[in-house]
Amino acid sequence: MKIRQIKESDAKAFLKLLKQLDGETEFMLFEDGERTTTVNEQAAKIRSITHDPHSTIFIVEQEDRLIGFLGAMGNAQNRRRHSIHIAIGILQQWVGKGIGRNLFKEVERWAKQKGMHRLELTVMVHNEAGIALYKKAGFEIEGVKRHSMQVNGAYVDEFYMAKLI
Repeated sequence: MKIRQIKESDAKAFLKLLKQLDGETEFMLFEDGERTTTVNEQAAKIRSITHDPHSTIFIVEQEDRLIGFLGAMGNAQNRRRHSIHIAIGILQQWVGKGIGRNLFKEVERWAKQKGMHRLELTVMVHNEAGIALYKKAGFEIEGVKRHSMQVNGAYVDEFYMAKLI
């Protein structure tokens, strides 16, 4: 298993990973079949992120297949430049194998090199495995975003979590 930063040439495989994650779990932002991004559009997004000194995406490869990712989106504004928002997704068959923990180690190392101070994310309150991973990585719950999402016709709250580094 290899963790590395994404390249524009990963667009097709990354889009495939995202679409599979959308179908496997209700904990991602997009619903199954909702993502309409083309490979060219995905490549453009990756190009934009790789040229942004405040953002990155780490991907996890297993035998030339992408099985997970962690995106760290930063801010250009001086007042928020120290902070990054994180999104993570790991294929279900690979959950619980230490991949998330290793992704958080990588992003924290990268964030420190970039002079970042705050890592933040949101997680649905019923995502117990995600919450456990984030707490193990040192994140703390800072608040609740009430009815922030609608999943299967029901409103869902999210925890707002952060870690200072």
